[in-house]
Amino acid sequence: MEPVETDRLILRNFRKSDAAGLFAYLQAPVAGCFLSLRLESLAAAEAEAEQRAGSDEYLAVCLKQTDSLIGDVFAMQEDDTWSVGWNFNPAWGGRGYALEAARTLVAWLFSTGRARRLYAYVEDHNLASQRLCERLGMRREGLFLDFVSFRTDATGAPIYENTFQYALLRREWEAGR
Repeated sequence: MEPVETDRLILRNFRKSDAAGLFAYLQAPVAGCFLSLRLESLAAAEAEAEQRAGSDEYLAVCLKQTDSLIGDVFAMQEDDTWSVGWNFNPAWGGRGYALEAARTLVAWLFSTGRARRLYAYVEDHNLASQRLCERLGMRREGLFLDFVSFRTDATGAPIYENTFQYALLRREWEAGR
């Protein structure tokens, strides 16, 4: 994907040089859904950054002034529908960067990506991501009880998460612009 600039950010493909920034938020992921992406070392982060560099699914979100990685947005295509999400370094939270990046991703998917529908899964306790979905104009479509497990308890039994599905249709996005 060609880099996309906003007022404060650049969304671009990953580079191997993004490894330290990626490691900063994936060495101890905050959201349970990212636990499977946990990185054990800077070497693992270099390999992950290099793998992401070969795809448009994960886009690096970087500060425009310094090109420093602060998080990522992602979109996985299923025909004319895309699963979207975001993962940011908590050190950069509360400044509107996730909203700025997600709005840019949504606009790109509906205009250039020719999406008809976008959806996101959000755990019921992840209030920040729920608010972000709503600020993007997404509707809460449903709640999946005991939907998925990202961790286990002390006995090894899965701990299941309740998960909301949010969605946005192209016509809703166009009406809200």
